Parts: sequence; structure tokens; C-alpha cells
Amino acid sequence: MASIGQTAALELVRIAMPKNSEGTLDTPYDQYALPLDTQPMEAKSATELPSESNWQFEPKWDGFRCLVFRDESNVDLRAKSGKPLGRYFPEVVTFFRNIDADAFVIDGELVIEIEGHLAFDALQMRLHPAESRIRRLSAETPARFVMFDILATPSGKIVVEKPLSERRRLLEQFAKSLRSPKEIRLSPITFDRDLAKKWLEDSGPNGTDGVVAKRLDVSYLPGERAMRKVKRLRTADCVVGGFRYESDSNKVGSLLLGLFNKAGKLDHVGFTSTISDEQRPALTKQLERLRAPPGFTGKAPGGSSRWSTERSREWEPLKPELVVEVRFDHVTGQRFRHGTKIVRWRPDKRPDQCTFEQILP
Repeated sequence: MASIGQTAALELVRIAMPKNSEGTLDTPYDQYALPLDTQPMEAKSATELPSESNWQFEPKWDGFRCLVFRDESNVDLRAKSGKPLGRYFPEVVTFFRNIDADAFVIDGELVIEIEGHLAFDALQMRLHPAESRIRRLSAETPARFVMFDILATPSGKIVVEKPLSERRRLLEQFAKSLRSPKEIRLSPITFDRDLAKKWLEDSGPNGTDGVVAKRLDVSYLPGERAMRKVKRLRTADCVVGGFRYESDSNKVGSLLLGLFNKAGKLDHVGFTSTISDEQRPALTKQLERLRAPPGFTGKAPGGSSRWSTERSREWEPLKPELVVEVRFDHVTGQRFRHGTKIVRWRPDKRPDQCTFEQILP
């Protein structure tokens, strides 16, 4: 039985669906089967995979979440934010336009694979205003689409209210009809928790991003966190090469982390801001006593980019003496993609022992 929140989410979809003069659902081919602002079903973070028997497990792909809308010759790719992605991935639009179908809506992930590894930074390079560059990259490093759910079938029939077990069957039928393993693939699934745990252990840098668990008896719930995601978290010992003050404060806000490269230079690899208010005063005094340029002798933080601001370029360099162990979830371009979490300080560890070997695949 659906919860109040589930019922409300489905009702929003019903309201947005096109209706005929009698007020019943209709899906004319001059409109998409579902509105373009339909939100994907999301997942909440968990530390363990569920142990009950009514769950389906699949890899968490390291790419851009995407809903594909097709109606006759019209194809629209939408990011989780609702923004259009078709301009940046013309090869994917072309592939879905050439499918022999009337109308469908597919949920999945855009990925780019380079030398056998998923390359998230290659996806980010597509988000560029120059069409000529997008065209070149789409030929050099073509994106693929990994399907893991279906919201409307190739005939335009809306299936969001069907349970996942039925939607998966329909998705497998759709995938079988495509016969195109290079451009599109069906995400593997398992009902075996032990195999899912093995997938979780194998996830990490340049691979999948963890495991997603989905209830087999649940409808597709747009915008709701009705799934669970479990990531493999790893740790690394890093040198504190600098820090930033809190905004409008004289206390430390974040630590800038570094690892030594093969040339012996300290490269900036990320940050952590998981410092408790109780720790800030004493830690600030300790850091200020260690202030000394250059801090990072290799790649430094605050480099010029379209994302940087004057505030983001302000940082205090430190002598490379402090070592901290941090927990991270993923690495992109030899940097922690997200902020990290402090596990413990490592006074027993020499700074020169903090190298990139810790975070390589």
C-alpha cells in the first residue's frame, strides 16, 4: 500500500499528464508521454545493504543521471536538475531518435568510458558553450546510456504506477529490441545480497560508484527518495598544506589537503570542513603557528576557473608538517570529487609518506 507521500507524488504526475475531453489519461504523439519536468526517483544514503528478500540491487553508475523523453522524432535529455542535456550529447540524441518507437521515457545514466574505466571528468568537459568542441568530443569520446528504469513504454503507455518488478520486465523487453550494446546497455541487477556486497567492494575510483537498492513492490515515485544507495568509502592520509578561514570569522573553516606526486611536489587534492566548533579555536592557533609559503609546491588551490571566486582563492599556506586521515568516496582527475571527512590525526605518519598511491584504482 502506498504511503501518503507516494500517493501525492503519483497524483502530481497524473495532474501533469495530458488528458482528453472526458478527463481520462491520454498520450497523443504530439506530446511526450510524461512532462519534461518529471523528476527522477532518488535514493537516500545508507551504510548497509538491506537484508530483506524483496529488494533488487544494481551498480550505482558514475555518470550524469538522465531521463530520456521520446515522441516520434523528438528526443529530449533531462538532467536530475531538470536542465536539458541534449545539446551536450548529440550522439545520444541521434541514437534514441533512430529507434523504431512511437514514444517512451527511460531513466538511466550518461557515462563515458575511456580505456575500460568510467571517466566522470570527460562528462564534465562536455558542458562547454562551444558547439564545435562538443561535436569533436562526441566523436572522440562518445557517451553511452545505461538504462535502469522505464516510465513509459515504446507505445507511449505510462507505467509509473506499476511495481519495479513489472517495470524491469518491460525495460528488458525494450533493451532486447534495441540490439545495440555499444551505444546503450541495460544495467545489471541481482537479488543476491552477497553478490551486491561484492559489487560494493569492487566499486571505487574509475568504476561504479557503489550499489543502489530498490524495492521490487514499489511504484516509480518522482522526486521521492524511495531507494537506498550505499557507497564504498575509502581513507587516505593527507598533508595539510593550507587552510581557509570561515566566512566573516577569524577561525579555521576548512583544511586544504595535499598528496606528494612522483616528482616529490605536494599537489592539492581536496578539502575537509568537518571540524567541530569545539575544536576550531585550538586548531586555528596551531595552524597559524605553522603559516609559511608556499604550502603546495605542485598544483595549488584556487586556480583560475569559471567556478572560482575571490573568496575561493583566499587561503593560508602551511609548512607541510600535519598529517590527517580523511574518508572519501570518489576521485576524479586525481582530486577528491566531494569534501572529505576527518577520521583522525596522524602524528605517527611522516608527510612524505602521503602519496598518490593511496587513491589510485
